[in-house]
Amino acid sequence: MLRMVRDRELYEEVILKACAATRRYLWIGTADIKDMHMEIGGRFRPFLQLLDQLVQRGVEIRLLHAKEPGERFRRDFDRYPALFESERFERVLCPRVHFKCIVVDGRLAYIGSANLTGAGMGARSVRRRNFEAGIWTDEAALVTAMMEQFEAVFLGQHCARCGLRAVCPDPVV
Repeated sequence: MLRMVRDRELYEEVILKACAATRRYLWIGTADIKDMHMEIGGRFRPFLQLLDQLVQRGVEIRLLHAKEPGERFRRDFDRYPALFESERFERVLCPRVHFKCIVVDGRLAYIGSANLTGAGMGARSVRRRNFEAGIWTDEAALVTAMMEQFEAVFLGQHCARCGLRAVCPDPVV
């Protein structure tokens, strides 16, 4: 499978279906991150609640982002202790990250333009969401290539030579 997803499809296919069905690990790369909400059973719940439930089920989650999340995200984050108490949830901040990706169990990948925000992922109303597009794939070569780039940044392979190291709030190395 290799297909373009955009706008509301991002939310429905990637967030509601694939992320919720993650069994082993979920990797999320984004430049911007905000307190996105998901509609479940007619109620809106923070995406962080899903991440918390995944961690409690044994899923390992890596979140790589370029800047500190906003106040609402931090407030909601504090409501889910599994996210900050568990070794299964890891978060790295790198100001140079601009790619956007979601990798599910090493077999599915979204690679595109959307940040992990309600407007970016198509969770907002048609009048308030961004115009986004990306590739949704299970093609092994593409999934592997995205994972290799993600892991190199997440593990700090570029930190020693990074031109922003002096201003980086949290260098990996």
